[in-house]
Amino acid sequence: MAEYAFRPVTVDDLPVLARWLAQPEVAAWWPGPDRQIALIRDDLGHRVMRQMIVVRDGATLAYAQSYPAHHWPAPHFAGLPADAVALDVFSGPDGVGQGGAWLRALGDLLLLDCSTLAIDPAPGNQRAIAAYRKAGFAGNDHRLDAQGRPVRVMTRLR
Repeated sequence: MAEYAFRPVTVDDLPVLARWLAQPEVAAWWPGPDRQIALIRDDLGHRVMRQMIVVRDGATLAYAQSYPAHHWPAPHFAGLPADAVALDVFSGPDGVGQGGAWLRALGDLLLLDCSTLAIDPAPGNQRAIAAYRKAGFAGNDHRLDAQGRPVRVMTRLR
């Protein structure tokens, strides 16, 4: 089984993340690469946001951020336990096809400290939904997020 590591995002990672965000397959779901990288930059060191780079055998594969699901307005997470942790993720070119595996490993770590993980892909993002299923997430509840966009709420329990 592959060994994945998760290290904090630093300012030095921002150019790589900007390139990943500009890829059409990422930009389709994370629109506005310049805006997205500004949000990531703004969250560096945020007290509740945990931003990570996924690494395997020295290669950077993906970006993941986790945060308390109820910290920011997120009506689609209503009803989740108070300790639920939400995730947002995207892969770089070297991470394509490994999302289910590294997300399962990350989930195993995060579930040591919470009862529930939540992720909210766009209903049409079938590639992400398949990876989330491989990582142990389930759910087909379609709701509107804080911006009124439809999302599919998927959870993984301890």
